[in-house]
Amino acid sequence: MKILRLLLVVPVALFTVTGCNMDLTTELEFESYEFSGIDQDAGTWKPILIASGSDISIDEPTAENSQEFLAEVAGVKSRIASSSSDEKKNVDHWTNNAVIRWNEVALGLIAKYNLIPGPNEDDSYTLPNPANPAGPPAFPFAHPPYASRALAYLSVAQYDGLISAWHYKFLYQRPAPYKVDAEIPHAYVSNNLPSYPSEGAVLATVSRKILTAMFPLEADYLQELEQRHLESLILAGENVPSDVEAGKKIGEEIANIALARASNDGMKNAQAPKAVSDSLRAAAFERFGWQWENLESPARPVGLTPLFGQVKMWNVQNVEDTRPGVPPAPGSEAFNRDVKILQDYADNVTQERRKIANFWQDGLGTYTPPGHWNDIAGEFILKYRLNSIRTARVFAYMNMAIMDGGVSCWDAKFYYYYPRPIQMIKDFETIAGTPNFPAYTSGHSVFSAAAAEVLTYLFPQEGNVFQEWAEEAAISRVYGGIHWTFDATVGTAQGRNVAQYTIDVARSDGADN
Repeated sequence: MKILRLLLVVPVALFTVTGCNMDLTTELEFESYEFSGIDQDAGTWKPILIASGSDISIDEPTAENSQEFLAEVAGVKSRIASSSSDEKKNVDHWTNNAVIRWNEVALGLIAKYNLIPGPNEDDSYTLPNPANPAGPPAFPFAHPPYASRALAYLSVAQYDGLISAWHYKFLYQRPAPYKVDAEIPHAYVSNNLPSYPSEGAVLATVSRKILTAMFPLEADYLQELEQRHLESLILAGENVPSDVEAGKKIGEEIANIALARASNDGMKNAQAPKAVSDSLRAAAFERFGWQWENLESPARPVGLTPLFGQVKMWNVQNVEDTRPGVPPAPGSEAFNRDVKILQDYADNVTQERRKIANFWQDGLGTYTPPGHWNDIAGEFILKYRLNSIRTARVFAYMNMAIMDGGVSCWDAKFYYYYPRPIQMIKDFETIAGTPNFPAYTSGHSVFSAAAAEVLTYLFPQEGNVFQEWAEEAAISRVYGGIHWTFDATVGTAQGRNVAQYTIDVARSDGADN
């Protein structure tokens, strides 16, 4: 499977017509590299799903002078000597920061499954069903809320698993095979990490389990990837088999804890039936006197995941605490000003505005706005040569904030049920596809602002870049004609607000002490 990657080239100003300059390529190319640090104390950092790194128990490893361990080292040496050219390429692929590789796998699956189910012959719609993933239609439809959740669970489980691995690595201090026998070739740049348990094995197993739950039709593909990754750990000279088995155990247990949370977070109820959706519409009309209408033909009976706003958040206790204020009433002075702005954009579509609208579209068949920001984060992780646990931390906090932002955004969308421009402006034409859910606030704006805020905290020297891109992502939806300017500006403030809850958690996890 080929996976979309974005190479960041030129940072730009936002809420202007100066678009970003990014080139599409396939998979991110990077080699093993020297980490900026190995974080020997990372086993003491505060995890998210478990209380501490010692919560997952593994056996004490055999002594490094024992016959059992030395036999394992000899077996590694023999296995490397007989490895094929394809196996060596596989070793090069996984490198010494496989968090990024598994994130790429997730982005590829999101893009593959980000296909909205079409109507049946009788103009009815059938929803993807996790009980029958083969469908038709196939499960899941990896829309932005689904993508944000999948990435959050993957990243959080990876991070907690690596905290546990780091706890035992520096407790037992077992040397890697290439450190024990100088004749064993080491495929990667040496960062002097203890080898027990294998952090690569933690990642391979936890990632396979989480992604299989999120994309059940890909079980065989993911199991094959897990086996390739595990095999690469031996052939790289990084680990002996007992290192790998201990890492797999941590990965299995952390994944089970994460998936237990996922089973009760409310996502299974997010795609509510028509009666629930209709009640939300009626409540909004009673409160405000307006209601969004789906202008598709044939119209879907229900908007996209009306109850995603009720899914359990990671770092916000009450979603209503993050709900923005009431948008301008149709016909009001503020509303009419926005109508003129949108009409001006529609009548004066510049090449630069179209480029911005298209670049940030992240529509069907792509890895969605949450995936776009994961792509961006990967570039800066490599720029600053983060090790695997620091990498997992970036993705975990960013993706928790993105998902929490999405939940807050969907709460606002289906609380206010605000109409989109195409519904309210006569003969209005868009240059972007109109989504199947209400306007206020803009999902792109919230997702992007939440991601940018966390990345600014983690990479403060790059903050201006992240903030500018988030604002450009927001205005892109106005240029595309599918959002009001207040959808974008209020959504940006909403995303920043929600992200602060996650940043407060990050400040106290011990990693920045």
